[in-house]
Amino acid sequence: MILTVTLNAALDITYRVPRLHPHTTNRVTEVSERPGGKGLNVARVLAALGHRTVATGFVGGGTGEALRALLAETETEVTDALVPVGGATRRTVAVVDAATGDTTQLNEPGPVVSPAEWDTFLGTYRELLADARAVALCGSLPPGVPVDVYARLTRAARSAGVPVLLDTSGEPLRRGLAARPDLAKPNADELAALTGSTEPLRAARDARRRGAHAVAASLGADGMLAVTADGVWQAAPPRRIAGNPTGAGDSAVAGLLSGLVEGLPWPDRLTRAVALSAASVRAPGAGEFDAAAYEELLSRVVVTDHPAVV
Repeated sequence: MILTVTLNAALDITYRVPRLHPHTTNRVTEVSERPGGKGLNVARVLAALGHRTVATGFVGGGTGEALRALLAETETEVTDALVPVGGATRRTVAVVDAATGDTTQLNEPGPVVSPAEWDTFLGTYRELLADARAVALCGSLPPGVPVDVYARLTRAARSAGVPVLLDTSGEPLRRGLAARPDLAKPNADELAALTGSTEPLRAARDARRRGAHAVAASLGADGMLAVTADGVWQAAPPRRIAGNPTGAGDSAVAGLLSGLVEGLPWPDRLTRAVALSAASVRAPGAGEFDAAAYEELLSRVVVTDHPAVV
């Protein structure tokens, strides 16, 4: 079983408009709702790849009920181990401009989590670790959750002998790295904010020195760079893929985590992650990928062995 943690789950709402015109009324041509938050997106992709997946985190209120109902209706099964809270699950709104393909994202902050609710979650998390082969700690933190939460959850997983992938940003990322996760998956902007360097290789090496055993940095349309104890590789898709990039990084996390569990060598993990990320751009929303595009891209992703010293 692969466990994903989404402390700030969301009900993802996507509006599609013919062309987005700021400062005026826009008519929406299509509305869709999906269970969201980075870890839930990862869980849905993992399940589509055939892995038994359990999702935990916090959920509450009417939006939380809608999220759970949608999660139960997904074509690929994800076991719901979400912990109820008194506050309402947040909503995220994506406005997709059909004319340009650009997406404008609006993210609510999430419910305030009480100390008692946090303690309940910790108990659930420790129980789930007993059956987990790997865990993904993903996304932002809701109000009330300690900023060092990912460091705590990483240490708990490592004590249980469970590999950890960390995908967050800011201070939670900095503190989480110090707990020595097996893999960190920041994007280029998150790496730059953490290290002060805009050069991906230098920044990834700096992040690894801060504690992560390996760092896989998302480079957007340029693919992914991995700095590991075994070497440095960069993987790139054969071409730029047009579409909605929301959730592409989450699909990459699913590719990396599934590759870790299956014991794939790093070049194969990166190939899968980049192919899934690109294929998700062709899908209607986050947590999904275009299966035909994925199969085609798997044989066309280019992986380069980087000569730099780790």
